[in-house]
Amino acid sequence: MDLEKPPQGALLAQSNWLTGQLLIAMPTMPDPRFSHAVIYVCSHGPNGAMGLVLNRFFGEADFRSLLQQLNIKTSTDTPDLPVYFGGPVETGRGFVLHSSDYLREGTTRIDDSISLSATVEILQAIADGAGPEYAIMTLGYTGWGAGQLDEEMKANGWLTAPADDALLFDGEVDTKWERALAKIGITPVMLSAEAGHA
Repeated sequence: MDLEKPPQGALLAQSNWLTGQLLIAMPTMPDPRFSHAVIYVCSHGPNGAMGLVLNRFFGEADFRSLLQQLNIKTSTDTPDLPVYFGGPVETGRGFVLHSSDYLREGTTRIDDSISLSATVEILQAIADGAGPEYAIMTLGYTGWGAGQLDEEMKANGWLTAPADDALLFDGEVDTKWERALAKIGITPVMLSAEAGHA
């Protein structure tokens, strides 16, 4: 049997294999901003990666107050979305991770069910009660340069898990890290920094 080289496009497709997945920080994560973090990877390719932290609130930030600062009128239909710390890059910039039932100009479709928007239009739609079925608002994002995330993966800085609606959109941030681990059959005890040492 002859083994053929994969087509050129197949190699390129492998470079974005983490897009749409969750990154789960290992307990030994040295950067305190990412201690026990669960990050949704919005894009991953040869030029780097971009993701949003799903289990950290952005201090005392309030969705309705943010809308008012942007001169977006609220109503009784305006949901009280939590505002998350998406990551340390451009913390003054907002992103809405949402279900793909809302697709407009400026929306990036990540997969069949999840999209990302960073426009005032989606905020207005949410304020009017006409936004996507599921959504979270983040300020800032997490970014990696070319090859940086790949190196962190090789150094065992992160585990990966498939994303699901509960981990993406529910507000139970205190348990997301443990629940993400459970999706791949791991408990925090299994990841003890002392495991395997005599």
